[in-house]
Amino acid sequence: MNVLLVRAKLNEENVADAQAATAEVINALEQARPADVRYTVLTEGTTFVALLELNPDGSHPLATLPAYVELIEKLKGWYAEPPAVQRLTVLGSYQLF
Repeated sequence: MNVLLVRAKLNEENVADAQAATAEVINALEQARPADVRYTVLTEGTTFVALLELNPDGSHPLATLPAYVELIEKLKGWYAEPPAVQRLTVLGSYQLF
């Protein structure tokens, strides 16, 4: 299983906006209830970390979710520095992935 990890540092003035946009994505997922989507966002100050399980074929399961697409567009103007993106392989997990 592959997971996409994104770590981003945002401008301090955009943190509340990013939190609200993230909540919109989570709300959209809760309403749509797509099968097999595992996604979480963590934050500490101006740093945001997102974990997303990729589809078995390696594709991005949120690429067509309008709220997610909107979040990604907004984030481009909120980054304090370029985000770090890594594709990782899960070795083990307990009730997360």
